[in-house]
Amino acid sequence: MSTVLIACDKFKGSLTAPEVCDAVAEGIRAVRPGANVIPMPIADGGDGTVAAAVSAGYRHITSSVTGPSGQPVSAGFALHPDGGTAVIEMAQASGLLQLAGGIPDPLGATSYGTGELVAAALDAGARRLVLAVGGSASTDGGAGFLQALGARLTAGDGTAVARGGGALDTLASVDFTSLDPRLAGCEIVLASDVDNPLLGHDGAASVYGPQKGAGAEEVEILEEGLAHLVRVMEAQGVLAGMAAFPGSGAAGGIGYAVLAVLGATRQPGIDVVMDITGYRETVAALGAGDLVVTGEGSLDLQTLSGKAVAGLAAVARDAGVPVMAVCGQGSLTTEQLDTLGIQGSFRLTDLEPDTARCMSEAAALLTTVGHHVGNTLAAERVMT
Repeated sequence: MSTVLIACDKFKGSLTAPEVCDAVAEGIRAVRPGANVIPMPIADGGDGTVAAAVSAGYRHITSSVTGPSGQPVSAGFALHPDGGTAVIEMAQASGLLQLAGGIPDPLGATSYGTGELVAAALDAGARRLVLAVGGSASTDGGAGFLQALGARLTAGDGTAVARGGGALDTLASVDFTSLDPRLAGCEIVLASDVDNPLLGHDGAASVYGPQKGAGAEEVEILEEGLAHLVRVMEAQGVLAGMAAFPGSGAAGGIGYAVLAVLGATRQPGIDVVMDITGYRETVAALGAGDLVVTGEGSLDLQTLSGKAVAGLAAVARDAGVPVMAVCGQGSLTTEQLDTLGIQGSFRLTDLEPDTARCMSEAAALLTTVGHHVGNTLAAERVMT
């Protein structure tokens, strides 16, 4: 009996990772009822990480927090069955999809809700915090995040600094003595593949500000505000040079707050997710005739740069397990797939060239792909 491990990421704008895995699994089971099919939803360390953890047996806990626009939103985190580790997804609390009316607010959007979600995880007993960043709406250097956790960021008149990156230029002092004391006993992991610094041409404002609705003038305001935040932070004893540390520019600069103030360690998102799901251990238990199916919405040059599929395929390749990939669309050549350790790929656009229909009918198409994947189990080797 062959074992097929289906470790797929989301198809953005179409299906969640669990939905992708279930659709492929349905197709495989239809043509190979004797196969041992293991769906294992995966994420790259951004949005979808909580869902991957829940699929791996973590408990989903919902909390009401402050959204990026200041309105209440419902956000969830995942808690390990032993209660020790919490997986917190910034996109759920402070993400672009949580903006009121979907309207960007580059100067006013706050990371405050992510701090509230961390506090909720601490209330639940977590002492190891995995913060998955990606899809954030804010560029406030993590100021709101720190405020929600008890830090005092005050303006010259002694009042609390207003939320949002556009207000950082009013910051006069910071006080971390009131930070939630439970943080001192926590291990904190920043799950991020972003290696941008906080400031400069490659920094949070310049690179990601425009994606959050910032025009040229607003990018300049955000950049100046972040630089001012660093000056005040360093004057208050935060280690100098952390703004240049790789990953400090992640998620509108929350990386800076988490690394410089909370002493977090940074790990690649896919490595964190593979740890959460037990992917490496599952692959190590596979044998001859087994198969790993991985995939995401698009297989392209970004995949070669270390996206989730690349990390997953590398582990399987090193274990000697063949890998097939599924995607909505793909531009990688056979040679490029081979460098990743992927023997072949199935593209939904080969079944349905119309992009709109391809996205709306993705589940049914993936089930058809599952049929094709299942039929490869009868072959002596996996073919493209």
